Amino acid sequence: METGSGAQTSFNRQEQGYDKAHWIDAACVGDSGEQVKVGPLKPLKITCMGRGSRQMCGTDRYGFPTRHRTHQKVFFGFQTGDIVRAEVPTGKKAGTYTGRVSVRATGSFKLAQVDGIHHRFFSVLHKGDGYGYSF
Repeated sequence: METGSGAQTSFNRQEQGYDKAHWIDAACVGDSGEQVKVGPLKPLKITCMGRGSRQMCGTDRYGFPTRHRTHQKVFFGFQTGDIVRAEVPTGKKAGTYTGRVSVRATGSFKLAQVDGIHHRFFSVLHKGDGYGYSF
């Protein structure tokens, strides 16, 4: 572990021609920050997404209960928040899609790009852990 002043960190970063960013400043701290190879890297952005909600029922536009919400969270081995790959071979939605899945009891799941893909086309890349990941 190494420490340094903010002026030294700023000097190290400017001498090497890097932009101002928190993760670059962390690499340029102290004497070892004089010769840092940051390269074309991007930090992994982690966002809190949660693991669901305690919603008991769906409501209409006036706030009155209209439908029952199931207590089940896993459908066909998938849970909302899982990172999945969908490979649809034929049809109007043919193609390969990757992203965070939103599950339904009917087996017709939703991705950010396309809605209504059957669960048999999905494979799990990363089980949902309550966080969202991006670059």
